[in-house]
Amino acid sequence: MPAIELDGVSKAFGNVVALRDLDLTVDSGEVFGFLGPNGAGKSTTIDLLIDYARPTYGDVTVLGHDVQSDPVAVRRKTGILPEGYRPMRETTGREHVEFAIEARNADADPDAVLERVGLAGEGKREASGYSKGMAQRLALGMALVDDPDLLILDEPSTGLDPHGVRRMREIVSDAADRGATVFFSSHILEQVEAVADRVGILRDGELLTVDSIDGLRESVGVEGQLSITLDGLVDGAVDAVRALDGVTVVGVDGSTITVSCSDARKVAVVDAVRRDGATVVDFETDESSLEDLFVATTGETA
Repeated sequence: MPAIELDGVSKAFGNVVALRDLDLTVDSGEVFGFLGPNGAGKSTTIDLLIDYARPTYGDVTVLGHDVQSDPVAVRRKTGILPEGYRPMRETTGREHVEFAIEARNADADPDAVLERVGLAGEGKREASGYSKGMAQRLALGMALVDDPDLLILDEPSTGLDPHGVRRMREIVSDAADRGATVFFSSHILEQVEAVADRVGILRDGELLTVDSIDGLRESVGVEGQLSITLDGLVDGAVDAVRALDGVTVVGVDGSTITVSCSDARKVAVVDAVRRDGATVVDFETDESSLEDLFVATTGETA
C-alpha cells in the first residue's frame, strides 16, 4: 500500500494557484525528498497531507486514509516537524515531549526522547529560550514519539549545526530501517542526496519530475568530470575520446586525460582509451550533484 497518494490535486488561494494537477505516489518505507524553489508549493503540499489545508480539487490519501474524511487517523500515525517551529512559552522542553506522548497515548520516556535528539540535560529549561537549532531538535523529538509510520519533515536541517545534521541523517536512516516512510523537503540538497531513495522536483506548483538521483542523472544528462591516468599517453587516445558523442571538453596534463561528459558516457570514455591501446593506471570520477540536476531541471537554485 502506498504511504502517500495525491491524485489530480490542485490548490488555489483566491486568484493564486499554489498547486496544479499534482499526481504523486510515495511508497511505504521510502525516503522521499521533495524539492523546489521558494514558493514552488512544497509547504502547501505538506499542509494538504496533514489536513492543515484542503485541496481545491483532487484527492489526498495518506497511510490508506482519505485525509479529509479521516484526518485523526492520519495524524495518529504521522510525526510532523513543521518549518519554523517555535516552542510554547513558559513550558519546558520535557513538558513539550510529555504533551506529545499524551497526545499519542504513547508509552515513552520523555528523557529518552530528548536524549535521542541531542537534548539530554536540557529538558528542565523553558523551551522558548532554546536556540533555533535546539528548538528544531525538540520538534523532531516530538515528531518521533511512538515511532510513527510516516515522518513528514519540512526543512528539517534548519538551524542545526553539523552534529545536528548528522544526527538528523541517522534518525532518517533509522526510520527507514524499521519500515517507516519519510517525506521531507529541504533546501540543503547534499542532505537530500545522502538519504533519499527518490526525489520529486516542484516548480510553480507543477511536479516536473520524480526519479531516483541516478535516474535524474541519466535523464537530465548533466555533465560531470572523469580523470583517467595512463601509464603513458598513447597516440590517438586523446583523439579517440574527443571523437565520442557526449564529450564536450578534453584536457591533457602529462599522462592524465580529464574529460567533461554526462555520467552515462563515462564508461564509453574509459573503453575508448583502452581500445586505443592505453593502459589505465587510475581514474577518478566526479558525478553531477543533486544541485546540478536541480538547476538543470528547474533553471533555478534551491
